[in-house]
Amino acid sequence: MTHEREITEPVDLCLPGGRLNPEAVGWTRRPLHRANLRGWGRGKRWEYWGLVTPTHIVGLVASSLDYAGVHGLYVLDRASGQERSADAVVPLAAGTRFPDRSGAGEVAVRGGGLAIGIRQDANGTAIRAKAPGIELSAEVPLPAGHESLGVVVPWSATRFQYTVKDVGRPVHGVLRLDGVEHALDGFAVLDHGRGRWPYSVTWNWAAGAGDSVAVQLGGKWTDGTGSTENAVFVGGRLHKIGAELTWEYSRRDWLRPWRIHGEGVEVDFTPFHEKVARTDLGIVASETHQCFGTFSGRVRADGGWVELDGLTGWAEEARNRW
Repeated sequence: MTHEREITEPVDLCLPGGRLNPEAVGWTRRPLHRANLRGWGRGKRWEYWGLVTPTHIVGLVASSLDYAGVHGLYVLDRASGQERSADAVVPLAAGTRFPDRSGAGEVAVRGGGLAIGIRQDANGTAIRAKAPGIELSAEVPLPAGHESLGVVVPWSATRFQYTVKDVGRPVHGVLRLDGVEHALDGFAVLDHGRGRWPYSVTWNWAAGAGDSVAVQLGGKWTDGTGSTENAVFVGGRLHKIGAELTWEYSRRDWLRPWRIHGEGVEVDFTPFHEKVARTDLGIVASETHQCFGTFSGRVRADGGWVELDGLTGWAEEARNRW
């Protein structure tokens, strides 16, 4: 079990010289970190939004890796299993705009016929995305009292990551596929990332939500750092989990059931669809297997065990050389 401290006041992620600020290491219930990154070459900035509705799953990512912008828009038709996607790699991350705080300011990226715009303020987030044959217009309100998990993961004074995982936000809007409109009414998940990463990293990530319960679980990339990105949300209230988790799944058959467990965590995940994403630019490469499915099992919160049966979301493995 980790013993992280809860941060309750605004703090800079970095010291003036660009090294990790020791006072920034901990976790938060709302975004309090300013990602004042300095230097070039190892910096990573991204916003990932996953939208889940009864009919569709949408994923969009806007990212800067310093030497490249890697952006994408993905749509899954849950009934037919049909996938639509658009991806862009922009040299030197030209034209990208990222704020230094989660939940405030504007994200804007463009390239290869794909455009993503995200506006954020105290009331919520507006997401717009457009690619050939795909248009997305979504609103993600921020309910009163809603909490998110912010965590700083310290590999060293020069390699570190600040992440915000915001799970179970309501989403409403319209998805247009070849001009045909589909209503978006479901839940949204944010992965906000700012940091300076090692060259080679593998991570696991799972997120799911239901009517009043949501879960956020991670693994591998945080092991041994003294930080975890694990939590359960009940009625929008965050319950931090300090356990380092064991992930069991088949890399030969990604659609077999997954098991995620540790102290206070007994979770099973049953996939119904696998999304595979690969990028190979030579010394820079990534491979992600993201499985969409349903959760069962339970997680221990402050007041006892919370049942996860019926939650929908995803579990993934990502391997990156970047």
